Amino acid sequence: MEMRLLEVYDSVTMKLLQLLRSLTQDQLNEQVFEHHWTAGQTGDHLDKSYNVSSVLKGRVAHTHRPPDQKLGEIQELFLNFDIKMESPEAVLPTLKPIDKGKLLNRLEQKIQWVNDHGKTMDLSKTCLDFEIPEYGPFTRLEWIGFNTLHTQRHIHQLEQIIKHIRNDT
Repeated sequence: MEMRLLEVYDSVTMKLLQLLRSLTQDQLNEQVFEHHWTAGQTGDHLDKSYNVSSVLKGRVAHTHRPPDQKLGEIQELFLNFDIKMESPEAVLPTLKPIDKGKLLNRLEQKIQWVNDHGKTMDLSKTCLDFEIPEYGPFTRLEWIGFNTLHTQRHIHQLEQIIKHIRNDT
């Protein structure tokens, strides 16, 4: 289970990077839908949400439930593209133009950290340093799954942005 989730995480995050790399600097910051994020802002939001490494390497405790118990509920919510979600303030993207190179570098480093450390950490442990109020504490496995599903949701968003950009040119 753990290795499969890490493989999916790697595949999903590589797709994210591929989509962002496919855009020019101008396309990355092009506002294609009114009152929606640009591709760059979507990447910036994910970059901020990937700061979970501090939670993964923080204080943990033994888990008294299946370590993947909350993933089904998270998947049902995040992969329902018919609902609009509000981002917590802490991970809202900047309103300034996004530098493509810097964004990709930050994302690559954070993704690589999870890829490297996810293989050596006990992913069944419950993280104690941060929790999402609606869900309570996540295991390390659930945090990686959360980031994977969150990324999949935003890949869908990026694909819509890119489709619109490519149809305009």
